Amino acid sequence: MKNHEKTTRRAFIAKTSLASAGLALGASSLSASSYRQIKGAGDKINVGFIGLGNRGSQLLELFMKQPETRIAAFCDTYEPYMLRDRNKVHPRYLKELGGRIPEMGETFSEKPVLHKDFRKLLENKDIDAVVIATPDHWHAIQMISAVKAGKDVYVEKPLTITIKEGRAMVDAQAETKRVVAVGLNRRGSRVYQKLVKEIPGGKIGRISVGMAHRIDNMFPNGIGRMKPEDPPADLNWDMWLGPRAYRPYQYNIHPYKFRWWGDYSSQMGNWGVHYMDVIRWLMGETAPIAISNHGGRFFVDDDRTIPDTMQVTFEFKSGAIITFCTYEASSGNLFRYGEIELRGTLGTLNADENGYRITPARNGQFQSYKHTLQAEEFSVKDAPLPDGSSGDSTETLVRNFLDCIKSRQTPLCSIDDGHRSTSFAHLANIALETGERLKWDPEKERFINSEKANSLLHYEYRKPWKL
Repeated sequence: MKNHEKTTRRAFIAKTSLASAGLALGASSLSASSYRQIKGAGDKINVGFIGLGNRGSQLLELFMKQPETRIAAFCDTYEPYMLRDRNKVHPRYLKELGGRIPEMGETFSEKPVLHKDFRKLLENKDIDAVVIATPDHWHAIQMISAVKAGKDVYVEKPLTITIKEGRAMVDAQAETKRVVAVGLNRRGSRVYQKLVKEIPGGKIGRISVGMAHRIDNMFPNGIGRMKPEDPPADLNWDMWLGPRAYRPYQYNIHPYKFRWWGDYSSQMGNWGVHYMDVIRWLMGETAPIAISNHGGRFFVDDDRTIPDTMQVTFEFKSGAIITFCTYEASSGNLFRYGEIELRGTLGTLNADENGYRITPARNGQFQSYKHTLQAEEFSVKDAPLPDGSSGDSTETLVRNFLDCIKSRQTPLCSIDDGHRSTSFAHLANIALETGERLKWDPEKERFINSEKANSLLHYEYRKPWKL
């Protein structure tokens, strides 16, 4: 395809199909389900994957199940992942990480083109969409490069490693008008989609507190203590580091364990963004106005640079608060049911992707009132889909992303929602590092009372990488 052609094959098909459908249906807009009924609208969507480790492989499996996708290209800094050959994975990785190393060995109708550099994949004019499942510090550069190359993007959570990156990604999507979906999978959950139609309207009354936690007992040795060593010959360590400062390879960073290193991720980013996203969605909140955080590295003896014990509180203009904690030196569950808890004046909601329970409020001190809220329980096991399944939330996001490529509608989890929810993780991490109760301006996306905190909104990329 010539470089001067401004309309890609997919865009042409979308335009002509939508135009003919509009004439036939008398509609100015078109649903994805209607699109699939249009003759000629079944053209394959060529998808490239950037990052094929643990999460990337899970997404690959889901995209392969969709009939209109063609898996066209792969890119990864670790060659066995790109080759989809588990036999080539370093025995040490297999022994110590087990299930975190993907099975691989998939069969493709056409062999995907392999790229060691994601920029080469993006140069391919026949690639319609890309899936980005690299470590967090790579998402911004790769997503912005992809939309500027004319690709639609499915990008994994957490969206970014800094707040400034998130705003740049939102701006890039607005400028290019590409479809960008963010992998905050609870947006695709049947349970939460049902609740978001009911809770914001006051079903459990005025909500004063939202709560969630992540508990995982990593005591005593966590990710271990290790020394720098030579990387495996088939790992491009320099490319893996990308915009981050150079440091020698260390086994308890790659693969997978980067989640416990602040330069590349955090558990607030890994797990916290899921819960912050769904809680603020149900509560109708966008961003906090104040943040305080407590904790540190106290109980687990390993190389991590993030806390093993942490508890953060977000305050909102409405007066409501959200609390989240990570406890990695204990076990158990803080709730009788579910992964989140919303406490309202009429009742308390506990929920996860399997279902929810609502417990009516009791009369408090000096209060005697009546309300009609009844105890309620919902389970997806009791309400299966027509095909007998309870539905997979990530597969719902994947299906929705492909539908939005055709309809040009906004995905279930937009880039703006992804940025706002991911910002909670960064705000929490910054508050812990400064040790201050930080006041936040959600519009300007700046701290009001701490220049030290403002200096942590971004970092200087290693050359030649630019935002």
